[in-house]
Amino acid sequence: MIDRPETGAKASQAYLRTGPGSGAVDRTLSDVPLKTVYGPEDVTHLNPPPGEYPYTRGIHKNGYRDRLWTMRQFAGFGNAKQTNERYHFLLSQGQMGLSVAFDMPTLMGYDSDAPQARGEVGKCGVAIDSLLDMEQLFDGIDMGAITTSMTINGPAAIAVAQYVAAAEKKGISRKQLGGTIQADILKEYIAQKEWIFPPRPHMRVIVDMIEFCTTEMPKWNTISISGYHIREAGSTAAQELAFTLADGFAYVEAAMKRGLDVDSFAPRLSYFFNSHIDFFEEIAKFRAARRIYAKRMRERYGAKNPKSWQLRFHTQTAGCSATAQQPENNIVRVAFEAMAAVLGGTQSLHTNSMDEVLALPTEKSVEIALRTQQVLAYETNVTNVVDPLGGSYFVEALTDEMERQAEAYFEQIEEYGGCIEAIEAGFFQKEIAEASYRYQRSIESKDRIIVGVNYFQKEEPQLDIDLLRITEEVAREQSRSLAELRSRRDAARVQATLDRLERACRDEGDNVMPHLIDCVNAYCTEGEIVDAMVKVFGRYTERSAF
Repeated sequence: MIDRPETGAKASQAYLRTGPGSGAVDRTLSDVPLKTVYGPEDVTHLNPPPGEYPYTRGIHKNGYRDRLWTMRQFAGFGNAKQTNERYHFLLSQGQMGLSVAFDMPTLMGYDSDAPQARGEVGKCGVAIDSLLDMEQLFDGIDMGAITTSMTINGPAAIAVAQYVAAAEKKGISRKQLGGTIQADILKEYIAQKEWIFPPRPHMRVIVDMIEFCTTEMPKWNTISISGYHIREAGSTAAQELAFTLADGFAYVEAAMKRGLDVDSFAPRLSYFFNSHIDFFEEIAKFRAARRIYAKRMRERYGAKNPKSWQLRFHTQTAGCSATAQQPENNIVRVAFEAMAAVLGGTQSLHTNSMDEVLALPTEKSVEIALRTQQVLAYETNVTNVVDPLGGSYFVEALTDEMERQAEAYFEQIEEYGGCIEAIEAGFFQKEIAEASYRYQRSIESKDRIIVGVNYFQKEEPQLDIDLLRITEEVAREQSRSLAELRSRRDAARVQATLDRLERACRDEGDNVMPHLIDCVNAYCTEGEIVDAMVKVFGRYTERSAF
């Protein structure tokens, strides 16, 4: 323990002069005990070079020398027109791909004029109610030339249908479309809580989408298994690693049970991880993830194609590490987290903006976040060597420890019978809650220093930062647009497509995706489509696990 003779504001001012000891903590952020020094005795084996199984050191032989990671800033707010303007700005500033953030009603499957949507329309992302909005969102953007990532889970299959329909109206074939849909419904039950249907029928919808995209959309990544939200909920790095990969393996098993050959869909599964502030632990987590995944895919699931063994992942810097106090410090945190992701071998990266803990980011703060990636890519020279920390006694030992903890979690999940059974038993939720509690206690006890929060506070008022504010006019505009849409569309066609979708939901042998595309092209709203599916599947209500 660090000797802290003073507490509160007085102590903060003292440490501004002298510093809180060394600031050293003998454990990682995830509570992994650390030695003071690591040596040869801590490394049990050497890993093969980058580009070779099991890919601990990276999936590409030459790393970023051949191609930089994709700089993909997550963006969406207000209505489709406002977000479309932001997309054109980001593309003009050198962003390489688009990443869509949807608002809460869209994520939960409600139309903007539904009672459940009040106060939330356009607030945490863009409001997308129908194909009309999706067309506006990509107005003036060549959907065949860019790649798009969409962070949506409950209504993911509907979003894919809207994207396909919007592209085809531009004359762009679905086979040309490149990008990723998150569609990771299991982590919603575990952490983020944005679900619609119960787990078992929703898994059927996800497998329908995987099957459809495998045959119809060869450039599309059918699911992005997400640890990001698991970490944001308070998990440790090892829990994020284990629970994310366990979810991924559950999707693999479900698709194989449907009869799909593992090598037909596995090369287009992708992952989405959090890059937190514990620099070396994050790098070790990414390296361990590749190794675990490669071994499981080859040895347990019998994948023959090396691309099926390669874990590809997107990274986002940790929103939960950002602080409302002294928000400019978040720029520094993001830079370190971004470097950890790059040294860990990410394929694409989103850097958070300094003001996101306060509101949706402004154009200026988004530009700083993007420039952070560009400085990292073009000025620091960290891209010159693949896995430059490979062989480090500490990094290799920590990578092994991450793998060991993940394997221990896999055993526990299997004891429950699998991911869905563990979700229903509340296992994941309890583990994350306990980890979150321990972390919060370490901050409150000042065992762990958070600059500007429990040390180095400022007594003067916080700097006034311009914030992006979404007014209720967005909701009123969306409601007017929906009323106009409903008045001029073909009502008989709408009802007929919804009836066919409902029948397809009842028939497990009928893939729902073509019916969803038909509904979208008839300008059914998302809420109407969801209601038709809810008639068959029901809505999920979480059981208390505490």
